[in-house]
Order: sequence, then C-alpha cells, then structure tokens
Amino acid sequence: MNPSVPPGYLGNEARITSGPAPQMVAAGYAVETADAPLLHHGLGLADLAHLLALREADAVPEAPAAELAAEILRITRVRPGDFPYDPVYGDAYNSRERELERRLGPAAGWLHTGRTRREAGRIAFRMALRHRILALHQAVTDFVTALGSQAAAFAETVWADNTYLQPAQPSTFGHYLGGFGEEAARHLDRLEQAYALADQAPTGVGGVGGSRLPLDRAGMAERLGFAAAGAHTRDIMWATDSVTDAALAAVQAALTADRLAEDLEIFTSPGFGYVTLDPSLCRASVLMPQKRNPYALAVVRAGAGTLIGKATGLLVTARTPSARTDNWLHTYREVAAAVDSGCGIVALAAEIVRTLQVDAPALAAVAAEHFTGAADLAEELVLRCRVDYRSAYRVVGRAVAEALDAGRSSLARNDLDRAAEAVLGRPLAIDEKAVLEALDPKHIVSTRTAVGGSAPERVREHAAALLRRADQAVAWCEGRRAHLRAAEEQLLADAAALASTAGRLPTPATGTRPAHTADVRSADGEGR
Repeated sequence: MNPSVPPGYLGNEARITSGPAPQMVAAGYAVETADAPLLHHGLGLADLAHLLALREADAVPEAPAAELAAEILRITRVRPGDFPYDPVYGDAYNSRERELERRLGPAAGWLHTGRTRREAGRIAFRMALRHRILALHQAVTDFVTALGSQAAAFAETVWADNTYLQPAQPSTFGHYLGGFGEEAARHLDRLEQAYALADQAPTGVGGVGGSRLPLDRAGMAERLGFAAAGAHTRDIMWATDSVTDAALAAVQAALTADRLAEDLEIFTSPGFGYVTLDPSLCRASVLMPQKRNPYALAVVRAGAGTLIGKATGLLVTARTPSARTDNWLHTYREVAAAVDSGCGIVALAAEIVRTLQVDAPALAAVAAEHFTGAADLAEELVLRCRVDYRSAYRVVGRAVAEALDAGRSSLARNDLDRAAEAVLGRPLAIDEKAVLEALDPKHIVSTRTAVGGSAPERVREHAAALLRRADQAVAWCEGRRAHLRAAEEQLLADAAALASTAGRLPTPATGTRPAHTADVRSADGEGR
C-alpha cells in the first residue's frame, strides 16, 4: 500500500485492490487533477443538472437529493483553490466524490447513478470552453473593428504594395489593412462554428451507449445552456475533433495577427520607416538608450509559433484508438490554453492596429519610386498602341533596365521609343502626358475600382462592410452570453428549490451521515 494514500482508500475500489502507485499519481492523476480550476464550476453545474434529472426520473429519493443539492451548491460557491482537490484520488471528479462522501456519508452515493465521471468532466469542459470561445470571438471582433477603422482612415494613403518585400504596384495602405480585416472576419465564422460544435452536450450518455434510466438527455442539455444533446452517445463522449476545432480556430486567428506583425516589424525599422508603434507597445534597451524595440510584435510572433506547437500536439494525440483516455488526458488543458493564448495574442494585435501611427509622406515617396507603375505603363501601351501585352512588357522592361543603368529613377517617352526600336523594330505612338499619367501612383490607384480593389471609394466600402460584420459579431456574442447566464441562473434556482426541502424531510437510513462527519464544516466555512 502506498503510504501517501489516505487511510481506507484503495484507488477506485471494485477490482482495484491497491495503489495508486506514486509514479502514476505524479505522471497521470496529477495531470488530470491540474484541470480542476478549469472544470470546478462546470462540474458543480453538471452535478446539479444530473441530480435534478435523477429526481425527475424518480431514481433518487427526495431527501438525499435535497441534501446533495444543498451541498453541491455550497461546493459550487467555493473557489477551486479552496477545495481539497488531491491527485491521489485520480481526477477532479473523484476528489469531489470523496469530499461529498465525507460530508454526507452514503447519501453522496446517489449522485453517481447512471453516470461516469467522464460524463461530468466532458460537460464541465465544454461549459468552460464555450466561455473561452466567446472571449476569443470578442478579441477577434475588436481586431476586425480596428482593421476596418484604420482601413477607412488610410483609404487615400498611397503606398507601394510589396511582394517578396519588393515594391510592386501602387496601392493604398487602407487596402493593405483591409486585407487583414477580411481574413480576420473569416475567423469570426470559424469561431461561431467552433462554438456550435462545443455547444453539444454529453449529457445522459451513461457508460457510453446511454443510460437505462429514463433520463431526459435533451432536458439536461437545455438546463446547462447547451443547444442540444450530442446526437450519438459514444461520439460525444470520446471524439475530440469538436473541441479541438476551437484550438485550430485560435491558431488561425493568431496566424493572421502574426503575419501582420511580421510585416510591421519590417515596416517599423529605420530602413523602411513606414509606421511607428505606440510607445506603450514598445520596450527600451537596458544598454542602448537610442533603441525603441517593437516588443509587442515579438510577443505576437512568439505566441503564434507556440500555438502551432499546441495544435500539432493535439492533432497527434487525436490519433489514439477510440474510447481511450490518451486523446483526452491533455485535451482539457491544452485546448483551453490554446484558446486563452489566442485571445491574448489577438487582443494585443487589435491594440497594435488601433494605435498604429502611419507616415503617409514616407509611403507616398516610395510609391513614386522603383518604377512601380511599370505594369500600368505596359497596359497603357496595349490599349493605346494595340500591341500584345508580352511585347509591351518587354518594351517597358528594357526601358527600365536602361534607365537603371544610366542611374535614373524615372521613365520618359524617349526611353520607350528607344526600347521599342530595339524590341519591336519601330517606335510606339504614345505622348509624354500619357506616359506620365500611367506612371502616377495616385492615378494608378484611382483606376482600381473593381469590387475589393484599392481605389479609395472601394476601400471605404470594404471597411464599412468589416465594421458591419463586427457589429453582427457583437450581437451574436452578447446573445450567447445572455443565454448562458439565464440557463445557469435557472439551474441554480431549481437546485436551490430542491435543496430548500432538505430540512423538512426525514433522512432515510441509507443517507444517514457517519457520526464522525456530523460536525464537519463545509468548504465555504458554514457548519452543517
């Protein structure tokens, strides 16, 4: 017998006649019990919903049911850190079972009728996960709002969009930011879907195939604020994909923030000088007084990288054969941690965008350099001179190369004529004004009027759509939170009504407390 095990405790009893080994406690049970703070409140609510269902099915007498309701309500009000969770008992549920037995004696045994500890844990986890998904959804909404607002603010700010960090074509900085906003808006859809998957309840699943007791699975799910009970009892108990999706949605949201942060770290450098981070998001060097390090960007990037690792771990452990503990042993903590981490990363990214300072003159200056209008000039040759695009491309490319060799940073009609003679064997009939207009960044941007394009009016149009999507997201999130609050309040009220009969009913012999527990004080300090 392990000397650290409390007297009289033999593990989970039944066929387990010794233990648990201290090594198993340290490597296994301690991992599960560490989830207690995450599960504590939900376990209490799951217990109450199950108890009410048992009572409605007449599977438990009213007297012990009332006693259990009163005690579970007390435990639910206790902070997790003040409850005697002990890994020697296994997981958090087992510690609660032992504590209820210590307080109530045999009356505590009624609670476990028709239910495994895994059912209670799965319910509690999904309840905790729903709130975390809503928190991440709110952070992403703030991110979309910040991007939409800044896209509108910089709808007319011309810059040279980059590919491979090379100046490509003139665009607007608002259009650049709006692209990240569109991406972030898709994460709202993903999170709403992840919430719908997590909002299925593993209530009344019994061992795995359902309970022989007439428990109302749908009614229990409704009491706990779930949209429905899981459609298949084995699936809802053992499959992890419906909760892992929340972690994957968190990774996707963090990756959008990361990609923006990767760009901004370059753009904040003196070599570019496009943007400046708010001082509250920077960090000073201890040694070099001139440094102003964009620390927030590093936090976003490092957090996203870590999240990818968490997601990979979850997917690898999901490979376990079905109906095993392997894929669940770390799922509660890792999924919750991934969503929490994603929430922090995206919230920080939203603040980065909201307070971003943009150097419009610096952006405009670069937009007019590096021959960023070359493609537009080639298209102008197609339209005015009726040459195919590949020929026009070669003419403009040769003109750019010769200008660079001559140390010049602009093109004129004469450059095109020489290049056309070399490439086509003839000059092209295009006037100087047309050449200058085709190369003008503001003119180029004004022509990008396709839906979703970079013309200022299109950028503002898209920014307004992003802000409308954010408003819809706020309403959706507030609606879900209100629903969860109402369900919990009603559940607690129903349980309190049952508990209120405890002092007015005779306690059956099977529910009599042992003499040594008669003076035990409950965990919230109230004497029994």
